[in-house]
Amino acid sequence: MKTFTLDEAQSLLPVLESLLKRAMDGKRSAEEVESDLSALAQRIYLSGGMRINAANVALRRSEMENHLKRVRESIAEIDAIGVQVKDLDSGLLDFPFRLEDEVVLLCWRMGEPTIDHWHTLESGFQGRQPVDERFRRRSNSNGRPN
Repeated sequence: MKTFTLDEAQSLLPVLESLLKRAMDGKRSAEEVESDLSALAQRIYLSGGMRINAANVALRRSEMENHLKRVRESIAEIDAIGVQVKDLDSGLLDFPFRLEDEVVLLCWRMGEPTIDHWHTLESGFQGRQPVDERFRRRSNSNGRPN
């Protein structure tokens, strides 16, 4: 597992924020198309059947698949960097960080200007704590101090 220093993680935020925004927008767009198609299916069911434009429905399904593909690709890019997407809806990312002999997670959520929190692998978001001086002393991914 790749680990990051606080500076490394911080420097990746602009790229990650862009990828995360693309994934979030794609998910939202796919959900809108899915909702439209579900509403159409409900109208068909309630009316006992009706004529539909099959080409338009196929186009909408293809549009939804393209949005979902964009989501998957964006998440795969984030994952390839070594960062974990914890919650796409809120834009929550975790960065593995070696703190002494333990791997913990630097925690960042879309909209936060900097990475200011961390938590253990077990505690999750609810166990977020403020980043302290121990995190600023690390200078590389191997966790060796400056």
